[in-house]
Amino acid sequence: MVARSSRRDATRTVRTSLATMRLDWELLVCGVRGHETYRPDETFLAERLQVDTAAGTSWRCLRCGSFVPGEPAGGGPADHAPEVPRGAALRDLVIMRLLALDRLAHFVVLLAAGIVVIGLRHSQDALRDGFKREMPLLEPIAQQLGWNIDDSRIVHLIEKSFTLSSTAIVLIGCAIIVYASLQGIEAVGLWLIKRWGEYFSVIVTSVFIPVEIYELTEKISVFKILVLLINLAAVVWLVWSKRLFGARGGAAAYHAEHSAESLLTVERAASAVPAESS
Repeated sequence: MVARSSRRDATRTVRTSLATMRLDWELLVCGVRGHETYRPDETFLAERLQVDTAAGTSWRCLRCGSFVPGEPAGGGPADHAPEVPRGAALRDLVIMRLLALDRLAHFVVLLAAGIVVIGLRHSQDALRDGFKREMPLLEPIAQQLGWNIDDSRIVHLIEKSFTLSSTAIVLIGCAIIVYASLQGIEAVGLWLIKRWGEYFSVIVTSVFIPVEIYELTEKISVFKILVLLINLAAVVWLVWSKRLFGARGGAAAYHAEHSAESLLTVERAASAVPAESS
């Protein structure tokens, strides 16, 4: 009984520790990019953002709140201070950058695919002959893997592509390049954290969700399900967290939330409390 109780206590302790663990996004970004310090012209704010230490005067980082020895990186009116995301805003920024990298990868792959497709418009005969020549060599390997080449949809699509005209191949390649361009524009908008980029991402991703659902009705696969779930999650997250299309108060609430995340705004509000109460 004692051993069982000890195991329960240990399990409870581990769960509690995991529940209280929180990734400190501010320190993570400061560790990569360095601290953001600023000397506001307003004396009452400047006094709250600096402290004398053994290493000299230290200024508070606008991102992580740590005091950093040395001269601040910038200075001027508080309203001209750089916008430094903190808390949830900083977490959202990291997620947006990861989404942007994902879209950038799609852009590179699709652009290369479109160029290759257009380049093959005059090579159909040679490709068809090579395909027919190599297929018998692939059949034993496919059988070992349990892959029925005769019923393979990919093989049928390849064979069908050999019957397309040069004009059709060029149009398909151009369509792939256009789609790649959409992914590239989306990547730029998300990376720069632009409002239009967030809207553009939601619209482009949503347009192709019905296509992904239709593909699942044709044939279900784990990969297709994962792609659909990821795109659905991205759309829901963007609309909800970025307050797009009027969600959760819309743009006004979104900008107010980000303004409240600014350390200088918090410090200004805190300094005004005694004066108001008196």
